[in-house]
Amino acid sequence: MNKDQVKGRVEEAKGKVKEAAGVLLDDKDMETEGNVQKNVGKVQAGFGDLKEEIKDEIKK
Repeated sequence: MNKDQVKGRVEEAKGKVKEAAGVLLDDKDMETEGNVQKNVGKVQAGFGDLKEEIKDEIKK
């Protein structure tokens, strides 16, 4: 697991929490911010996954 995978999954989790808090508090701005943060985390984790796959293929 590389740093992009870890950071991405952490950001995704933080975004989910922030999005849920926004829903509970009826704060649309917080909900939107959490959704964006969650999706940015997914992209970063996906990038990390891709890097790992490339590294594994190079090793073969």
